[in-house]
Amino acid sequence: MEAGCFFLPKSDNQKLKILYILDYLPKNSHQEHPVRAGELIAMLEKHSILCDRKTIYSDIAALQDYGIDIISTTGKNGGYYVGQRVFVLPELKLLIDAVQSSRFLTERKSRELIEKLCTLCNEEDARLMRRDVVVSGRVKSMNESIYYSVDAIQEAISRNKQITFRYFNWGLDGKREYREKDYSASPYGLCQEGENCYLLALSPRHGITSYRVDRMTDIALLDEPRVPCPELTGKALTDYCAKRFQMFAGDSVAVKMRFHKDLTNVVMDRFGKSTMLIPDGEDHFVFTVNVAESQMFLSWVIGFGSQAEILYPERVRKACEDLCRQVLAIYQDKAKD
Repeated sequence: MEAGCFFLPKSDNQKLKILYILDYLPKNSHQEHPVRAGELIAMLEKHSILCDRKTIYSDIAALQDYGIDIISTTGKNGGYYVGQRVFVLPELKLLIDAVQSSRFLTERKSRELIEKLCTLCNEEDARLMRRDVVVSGRVKSMNESIYYSVDAIQEAISRNKQITFRYFNWGLDGKREYREKDYSASPYGLCQEGENCYLLALSPRHGITSYRVDRMTDIALLDEPRVPCPELTGKALTDYCAKRFQMFAGDSVAVKMRFHKDLTNVVMDRFGKSTMLIPDGEDHFVFTVNVAESQMFLSWVIGFGSQAEILYPERVRKACEDLCRQVLAIYQDKAKD
């Protein structure tokens, strides 16, 4: 042995050394806080792995050659940090916000998903994001199996198979009230409308329809292929979703409306920026969109009070007027009592 040379004893964990480094860097490093070689050596010692700085340099180089974006900095605060990640912080915050606000996910599943998302950034950022998480107290699904229902539906769609399932409503006592017969359908897509997730399907019982996924249980794939449904295939599927309000079915009709200019953002958010808005006086605009005629659509318009008006067709305008009269009659009768 040459003078001045020595060998560090090897442990059973030696083969795991580079994996521990790969696990540690994404969790504990960022641009403002690079991890020094000495910190990596101390971390490895906790796993009964002894090594020197030269070995750390070699392992970092190997990870860089493999394609991991590890940035090396020099100077007083020099060290290593992971540069490009699968998700940048604003993207993770956006995903966490979506999980928090989703009603079709249970509180427990929401927390599980948020915790998994937090593992995709360093520990300091993860702590900050966990601090801002608010899940309890929100209205959430009470159906814990929805996660697996979505998976079963997606499998059926990819394999072009029909499904059977049970469907229920919530009773006044908070318990499930299952409908008498099992359902069967040809599934074609999943759509999130408002805060709920819906299955879009062709049903032998209801035709083209939608089902709340959080109220479906016992989903099973059948051997029979899906019944062809051009109305829910390709771009038609997107059009079907865009026309409906909270997935309430109804005949598609072109409706012309007059809205106050203060509702411009509302119209753009609901129908898209390609909607043609035509000025009508100083404070209003008119536009025409295709919607599924339903009570839910009429309720949406009525909700804007005097700032929104249905102009055409007369049949839809009259339906909106009748709905207003029905609601007004309830309050007038109560006032007489």
